[in-house]
Amino acid sequence: MHTAEIQALADAIVHHHSATFGARLHHDANSVELVPQPTPPALRTEPTYLAALQACSRLGFIAVDAECLAQAWQRQAERTNHFDVTHWPDDPQDFGLAGADPAQAFPACPRQLGLYGVLPTAEWVGRMARAGVPTVQLRFKSDNAAAIRAEVRAAVAAVQGTNARLFINDHWREAIDAGAYGIHVGQEDLDALAGEHLAAIHASGLPLGVSTHGYAEMVRAHAVQPSYIALGAVFPTTLKKMATAPQGVARLQAYVRLMQAYPLVAIGGIAAEQFGDIAATGVGSIAVVRALVNAPDPEAAARDLMARLPQPAQS
Repeated sequence: MHTAEIQALADAIVHHHSATFGARLHHDANSVELVPQPTPPALRTEPTYLAALQACSRLGFIAVDAECLAQAWQRQAERTNHFDVTHWPDDPQDFGLAGADPAQAFPACPRQLGLYGVLPTAEWVGRMARAGVPTVQLRFKSDNAAAIRAEVRAAVAAVQGTNARLFINDHWREAIDAGAYGIHVGQEDLDALAGEHLAAIHASGLPLGVSTHGYAEMVRAHAVQPSYIALGAVFPTTLKKMATAPQGVARLQAYVRLMQAYPLVAIGGIAAEQFGDIAATGVGSIAVVRALVNAPDPEAAARDLMARLPQPAQS
């Protein structure tokens, strides 16, 4: 196929999907700014792959995600024996997500984790657990090993007598030792975990959550079969420097269709007025930070946010 024909296929993909995924800037609460990206070097020569690689880059997907999508477009075309420009890839097998070994999966957790408070201290963890927030995470940042151990143990103690599930961010050894409900790691932390460390977390029997920021990271997370996958950042956030642009609701919806085998948590800059649109994507949980800790009345804010979500199952 000639270059002009490949260009025409790319144009067709962009035409059919720009309204959903296009790189654009709107000024309403549910939109984000996405900038067209340079097309990365091609790893294959098939026309469908080449067209999709170019189109997904034009739609604002970063290089690793454009590559992941282009591979999926190619597999979809091979599997169906047809190039359907209207069908955005959303079949797990086209992303290499099929055929996982259940024996290697981390323990299951509820599909509906409900309101998920990501909190800076054990005091905040206890406060929100007592307010009825069903899932809480201690994200305690310190280089002091003794302080970390003490804060994790305090957080575990703080949720005693409540129904809250407590995940510990990053500090997996301390979480295991203290008897937390589960562990959460970011993508960088997951990549840094040596095989024996991941095996130790698996052997502990604690659920594991993993953060993702696009298609390539979702595929990477699936390789360890975590208990849940966090999808973000949906909207801009000032709490953490992100390597990827905010994803927006449209991408979140596509991620949910692809990763529906997992409990899913939406995170990143989500305010109360956006809960309806986020919940409508099918995620089982919405994680918030500022919507709780910056609220004039955090307990009232927690009640309001929980009322905007389907009632989560308890375990």
